[in-house]
Amino acid sequence: MNEYINISEASSSSLVEKAGASTAFNSFVPIKKIAQAKGLKSTRSIRMEINKPESKYISREVKVNGGISYEILFSSLEPELQQKLRECETKSTAIVPHNYKPPTVTDKARLTANHRMNIVKAALEHRNKYPRIREADAEFLDLYNSGLYLPKAYEFLGSISIGTLRRYIQAYKKTGNAESLIPQYKITKQGEYNSILDDNMKKVLLALLLHQNKFGYNTAIRLAKQVLIKKGYDEDALPSNITFKRFAEHFRKNNYAEWVLRREGMKAYHDKVEPYIERDISKIEVGDVLIADGHVLNFQVINPFTGKPTRATLVGFLDWKSTALVGYEIMMTENTQCIASALRNAILNLGIIPKVVYQDNGKAFKSKYFQNTDFDEGIFNGVYANLGIHSVFAKPYNARAKVIERFFLDFQEEFEKLMPSYIGTSIENRPAWMNRNEKLHLQLHNQQTNGNIPTVQDVIKYINAWLKYRNQKTCPNERSRSIQEVLNSVRKQDINKSALDHLMMKTEARTINKHGITFLGMHYRSDVILGLRDKVYVRYSLFDLSKVHVYSIKGEFLCVAHRVQKVHPMANVLGTVKDMEEYKQQYQKQQKIKSRLVKQIKKTFTKDELQVLEIEGVNVNEKIDIIESPVQKPKRERKQTPRERQMNVPMFNSNYEKYEWLMENGCTNPEQRKWLADYIRSDEYINIYGDENDEENIY
Repeated sequence: MNEYINISEASSSSLVEKAGASTAFNSFVPIKKIAQAKGLKSTRSIRMEINKPESKYISREVKVNGGISYEILFSSLEPELQQKLRECETKSTAIVPHNYKPPTVTDKARLTANHRMNIVKAALEHRNKYPRIREADAEFLDLYNSGLYLPKAYEFLGSISIGTLRRYIQAYKKTGNAESLIPQYKITKQGEYNSILDDNMKKVLLALLLHQNKFGYNTAIRLAKQVLIKKGYDEDALPSNITFKRFAEHFRKNNYAEWVLRREGMKAYHDKVEPYIERDISKIEVGDVLIADGHVLNFQVINPFTGKPTRATLVGFLDWKSTALVGYEIMMTENTQCIASALRNAILNLGIIPKVVYQDNGKAFKSKYFQNTDFDEGIFNGVYANLGIHSVFAKPYNARAKVIERFFLDFQEEFEKLMPSYIGTSIENRPAWMNRNEKLHLQLHNQQTNGNIPTVQDVIKYINAWLKYRNQKTCPNERSRSIQEVLNSVRKQDINKSALDHLMMKTEARTINKHGITFLGMHYRSDVILGLRDKVYVRYSLFDLSKVHVYSIKGEFLCVAHRVQKVHPMANVLGTVKDMEEYKQQYQKQQKIKSRLVKQIKKTFTKDELQVLEIEGVNVNEKIDIIESPVQKPKRERKQTPRERQMNVPMFNSNYEKYEWLMENGCTNPEQRKWLADYIRSDEYINIYGDENDEENIY
């Protein structure tokens, strides 16, 4: 009996039988090769044809490993099938192409071959102990399938049958190495996916999955099936939902960039797919680059303009090298005035003018107040142009380009959540006491905070304390030093503080009235603007509301107006010594200003400036009757006697008024003398009637 060679193997040097016969009429062909030529997955239909009483094929039985198979005479096959077998023979004997690549062997396949090799060697050794192979293999199989003999191989491969064991042994005997035991299943390439879905099914499903409305898997599969049914597909013949879902998940894993870009847009592509450019921070020094941005505070503060709780905005300048916040300002809305004030604070705290400011893309940062040198409204020039700072704007909606975003995240977690008026970052992340019907948490919140909402000045104190704590941490750009140590390494410049006053905020024009300048519900006064009733510009900083800088409409500096301190309405009666002293100082200052003005008027007011009325002359010849009225002499006031003065002592509102009356009129009885002696030794007398030189120094 001749054994037919596998005609599909490229490694065969010939596709003829071992006996030397070619695919001629007298040769027999295995039914497995015939099934492959016909495109059948199994030989079942060919076997049924052979076993028919009147079969069209001439066949014979052959013994193979594990049973009996069949071979069919080549001349009894159909002419078309004979031609296919000849073509397969020609193809298999062709020269291997130059660009031929050997099949890919995965690590899992090699590991499988190693475990199979261990099983084969153990089975062959076990055969040497028994006279019969069948008995040895049966016993070895029982040992292996128990999981105790070769536990690692059993854990990886699982149980095997007697046919599988003999197939392993036979394959190993042909080559003598583990290469023959490598699994021959097809390895799919990266991105390749074998599915029963045709191209039209895939196209319809992907059209829904890649839509920017972001359909979910189940919704997209359900809609895709409806579309396919309308196109003529049989509903029962369509693959199952899990088949569609596996294809969708495979597409997402192997085409993630396209998936994100088409479903979520370009920003999501930049954030999730596109690699970022790594920056070398060692090439810059402290103070070279400041990063500016605004952050809406997640807690409420008292608005100094309205007195109502609101969410303010913190605009800050962060030093890139040390990651320290070197300057900031708290404002109600993002505007150029507060940003300029924050830059001024950053320059003063850092001690150096930065070379570059890397900042947000907001409208306040892009205003011409910062960029144009020809900005002449109110004689204000471009801030950056005047200081020689180069400004760089970040790309819109690109948070990874701004390092300060990381600082604001730490600020939110470590500072904002500790504030009593914390209200959360969004509706989903707000505290429980703000949700509806959370009466218990609302009650606990009121008990813990007592409804306390900090002012801007309070928040500034808290932030400064937190920054001091944060600067003690390790600098992320220099792990060997803290943030404060890196910040202190800057070479400070000689900064003209007065020149930076132009960076303070400019508000709308204010009109000076009798109270001075009214701003934020407070009055600011100065002797310089006492006689002015014109409009002026007021520059201020929320860091220090005790004074404001006053400029004329033309931009000329006028003065620094200080905030007026209110006095006790009844300082002489109900107030303390401090209240009485405050009242006395303001009253005396008021009188001094008036006296100075009167002296100035008397000094400049002369007789030459008097306007004399011109009247017609009187004829002296005419007789004029003059009626002389009797001159009444003023009555002379009678001086009161000591007894009368004692009986007519007035009521005094304060002790110092009684003291002055007694000093003018004298004491008339021992009680008044004793009171006067006690008062002279009192603290009130020392504070009010002490050394006049000390009092002059107060003003």
